[in-house]
Amino acid sequence: MSAPRPYGLLAELTHWCPLSCPYCSNPLELAARRDELPAETWVRVLAQAAELGVVQVGFSGGEPLLYRDLPRLVATARAEGMYSNLITSGVGLDAGRIAELRGEGLDAVQISLQADEASLGDEVAGAAAHARKLVAARAVVESGLPLGLNVVLHRRNIDRLEAIIALAASLGAMRLELANTQFYGWAFRNRAALIPTRDQVLRAERIAAREAARFAGRMQVIYVLPDYHERRPKPCLHGWGARSLTVNPRGDALPCQAANAIPGLAFDNVRAHSLAWIWREGDAFNRFRGFDWMPEPCRSCPERERDFGGCRCQAALLAGDAARTDPVCEFSPDRPLVDALLADAARNEAAWTYRG
Repeated sequence: MSAPRPYGLLAELTHWCPLSCPYCSNPLELAARRDELPAETWVRVLAQAAELGVVQVGFSGGEPLLYRDLPRLVATARAEGMYSNLITSGVGLDAGRIAELRGEGLDAVQISLQADEASLGDEVAGAAAHARKLVAARAVVESGLPLGLNVVLHRRNIDRLEAIIALAASLGAMRLELANTQFYGWAFRNRAALIPTRDQVLRAERIAAREAARFAGRMQVIYVLPDYHERRPKPCLHGWGARSLTVNPRGDALPCQAANAIPGLAFDNVRAHSLAWIWREGDAFNRFRGFDWMPEPCRSCPERERDFGGCRCQAALLAGDAARTDPVCEFSPDRPLVDALLADAARNEAAWTYRG
């Protein structure tokens, strides 16, 4: 089938990070600094992305501020006509760094928060970072750049949702993403410690809806539904290889950030192929495009053009086969696997393992 046009690129510049969050979706095997793409290759990738039709690039990691040539890449994105967003922990982001990056053409900043207060926030991050994040957030607002905040929700912090939303508003955030944990990478390893109870999720959904209405016009509040508690699968990235792609620190191009969780799926590298060739011809991108790959009940499901068969990474991790129906779906023969996980998490407390 012909490939659609991509709109977004997630540029994972490094896996190095000052934090050790147990919900991190980075792979368990992190890329070494010596294996990271050099700036010259990233410049070429950004130019190829713009030629493909990409209009927005997110500079991510790990912590992208630790990539030495980040200002050059921001300037390249601006020169190529792409909107750029810095996706950062906020650690190491001060007024000087913000001014430098804004001068090169940075359009927006998204900072992650782990909680509304320091004791829990620092515990989750595995580092004394909460106070530095607040300083960074205020500096972003003072610079005039739009501030977005991202809070990954899990069992330990989801009951503090009202206070988290109030903190975001007080910081002057224009956008708050409340992202229930997606269980890939380190989060998959730690799922028993992170999965919230059903009661927690229902309460959080009510609070998020109420607060989104209350802050409408002042702060966009986005509540990302929890994976395992839902009965229908999420429309992962609006379809496999449909709108966006990720390039990781080693240069592997992936249809989604977590796709390396799928055993046996080989990814082409931007050192060896152009981004256009990978997007249009690469086996990994074509493997689950469209509908022909779908098994039943997905193939004949009237919802297939809304959920696109759900998450391939979730199917691989839970059912052992990326081509199976997403186990979250109520019509999946593997749905009992998810129900068992939820029941076990509700009964047992577990400790988490920090990233890295």
